[in-house]
Amino acid sequence: MDCSASKIMTIDVKSIRFDATLDEAVKILAENKISGLPVVDRYNKLIGIITETDIVNQLNKLHVGSLQLLSILRTLSRFFPLSDISKNTFFKRGFELLSNTRVESVMLKKVCTAKAETSGLEIAGIMKRESINRIPIVDDEGKLIGIVTRSDLINHLVENQS
Repeated sequence: MDCSASKIMTIDVKSIRFDATLDEAVKILAENKISGLPVVDRYNKLIGIITETDIVNQLNKLHVGSLQLLSILRTLSRFFPLSDISKNTFFKRGFELLSNTRVESVMLKKVCTAKAETSGLEIAGIMKRESINRIPIVDDEGKLIGIVTRSDLINHLVENQS
């Protein structure tokens, strides 16, 4: 895997603003069937990352319950609109907390990033060493220009087998 991130990365990156609510983050995650989002400021500068795990941990901290609420919501959202699920009393408290909590209060602020010219091998090494599933790709000003996920790396390997 001797090519650069620019050849591997997803360019149409789903991201979220720091001032959005967790409810908005959950909807983006569920609708796009992804497990994490880069967090950006109003200039598209990367300032953090938020994952399903971060949201579930926050709900558990707030004593919503030990159920993997986010995974349940993600699965149910494939069959029912999220608004229908939110009317269920079992989920009501979780949805209230999600809609009252800002992404910036839950996001991970220390994010491993790479540049477009970073090699795929180096990105794979960072993912393994840091036990992470995605690396945002930023330009020299720190603006988000792409993302490389483990799936991107695997797809690239399969597509370029000789």
